[in-house]
Amino acid sequence: LCRFTSIKTGGPARWLLDAREEGEIALALGLARRLGIPALVIGCGSNLLISDAGFDGLVIHLGANFARMSVTGTCLYAQAGATLKELAHFAADQNLAGLAFAEGIPGSLGGGACMNAGAFGGEMSQVGDSLDCLDPSGSRLTLSAEEARYAYRRSRMMEEGLLVLGARLRLSPGNREDLIRQMREYQECRRSKQPLTYPSAGSFFKRPAGYFAGALIEQAGLKGLRVGAAQVSEKHAGFLINLGGATTADFLALKNEVQSRVRERFGVALEPEVRII
Repeated sequence: LCRFTSIKTGGPARWLLDAREEGEIALALGLARRLGIPALVIGCGSNLLISDAGFDGLVIHLGANFARMSVTGTCLYAQAGATLKELAHFAADQNLAGLAFAEGIPGSLGGGACMNAGAFGGEMSQVGDSLDCLDPSGSRLTLSAEEARYAYRRSRMMEEGLLVLGARLRLSPGNREDLIRQMREYQECRRSKQPLTYPSAGSFFKRPAGYFAGALIEQAGLKGLRVGAAQVSEKHAGFLINLGGATTADFLALKNEVQSRVRERFGVALEPEVRII
């Protein structure tokens, strides 16, 4: 599964379904449940840290084969496998504003909607109108934005294990040239501050109340700290990067060391933003 995660670690799946249609996703989930087989749904794998032992069950991959997008008026509907970058550019091409913040978030719509991904003052809850989901048994339901119970990096979908099939996004009229210019500014800001040349899972820790995780890690003197080939980035301490050949075990040991030292120095408990499988 290292080929399906942005941090480039993770062992093999017992079974993998590269989903194409909603019906086969529901069928696979329902069948796995009846047979007692654990199931894991992944998109871009940009916020995942999967065990080196892999996943002894069914992995359902929502990727390029499940990424159709369409526009009606100022509403954009997209399937869960569409990347946030694709969505932002598709919206701009339609002269629709509201998604520029998402251009550089390295994830898919499904994962982004589920964890309420955000950047530059924007987040998915601000543009979400409704979501089509499957529950763990494979039954379909549609949630309004209110029913999704969005909070900082949380949602009802995360709490109840709902699979996001697609989302209807409520946007506003905009100008393509202005939106492209704004996205380029965001890109440049990311390039100047983040270690984008190394595999990572993005910001590894959630922002603790009243603090910034990266700042705490830097102030604890942990920039450059390594375990195996996993390292606290010297460019941005909030990122744990893969220098080449790192294992999930390396990242877990590094995570634990960072949490321990920050707690000892500042009394703050850092909570991973990355989903650990």
